[in-house]
Amino acid sequence: MAIPTENTNPTLHIKAACLIVILIGSAYILFIGGSVIIPILFSVLIAILLNPSVNYLNRKGIPNVISILMVILITMLILSILVYFLVAQFSQLTEMLPELKVQIQHMVTQSNQWISQHFNIPLKRLQEWQTQSTKDILKDTSGIIGTTILNISITLTVIFLIPIYIFMMLFYKTLFIEFIGRLFTKEKHGSIASIIHDTKTMIQSYLSGLLIESLIVATLNSIGLLIIGVDFAILIGAIGGVLNIIPYIGGIVAVIIPMFIALTTISPAAAGWVLVVYLIVQFVDNNILMHYIVSSKVKINALASIIVVLTGGAIWGIPGMFLSIPLIAIFKIIFDHVDSLKPFGFLLGDTIPMQQNSFFKKLRTAKK
Repeated sequence: MAIPTENTNPTLHIKAACLIVILIGSAYILFIGGSVIIPILFSVLIAILLNPSVNYLNRKGIPNVISILMVILITMLILSILVYFLVAQFSQLTEMLPELKVQIQHMVTQSNQWISQHFNIPLKRLQEWQTQSTKDILKDTSGIIGTTILNISITLTVIFLIPIYIFMMLFYKTLFIEFIGRLFTKEKHGSIASIIHDTKTMIQSYLSGLLIESLIVATLNSIGLLIIGVDFAILIGAIGGVLNIIPYIGGIVAVIIPMFIALTTISPAAAGWVLVVYLIVQFVDNNILMHYIVSSKVKINALASIIVVLTGGAIWGIPGMFLSIPLIAIFKIIFDHVDSLKPFGFLLGDTIPMQQNSFFKKLRTAKK
């Protein structure tokens, strides 16, 4: 039986086609323009986070330009002190590399002997496989080094540009707000003001909560590693706190470094205890810190969070993973304030409806 098509609205097909083209075009622009867009987005988030401090200094009678410069310089000073401490620790860690190399070679030799004895694989063949693998790795190293140098140069450029972007955004914030207001009629100004206020509050709460969470995780990691006796426990714990900013993936990556150092410098049992410590910290983080400090600020369900984090990583790498959560939270705020888009806001949210009070009841009735 043929499906009737006389009631088909051709405008709907045109809108759908346009939407698909817009989505594909936007994804392409985001991908190729990441080096420009990423620092701007980071600057917007940081500027919103620092804005209350600038407003506080303004209320104390300090001129706006001086207030902005003071806040940015104090922030950069604090970050510089932290970076200096971590770099000093890292330089000491590099001095251990020869010792680590010897330990790794010893472990590889023992592993080869064990595998050869238990699986009847000739020791010479194992050594040949390892030699070939080492050559393959070294063969690809030149390309990796070139890419790394390029990425470092881009990173240094971004680090230089972000403070300038932050200053400009804080200085021209009234211009941006007025521009947004002029895009809409006066009847819409109340809704737009509500969206801006909710977005600002969410970003400030989310980023401040994320900083608190990372500090607590870094402290717990460092204490656990100090108790176990892992070298450079504070540095490694701090790295774990920074990596923990990356949703869902950072905590998994963070445990690899301390386990490797404990395995090569102490014992396999110590590496096991490191894993136990990090599992406990992750349990506390996921069930207490994330729930009460971070997740309650954005109100995005876990499925949507995982999808946007992976999508952000596919487009922009690690920066995309970090930016994905606040960006999708902003979209949710917009969806929640626009009647025609509220179902999408509901889909992204963390509220699960009861089956007896929702569409499920009608769906079951229709099946009968």
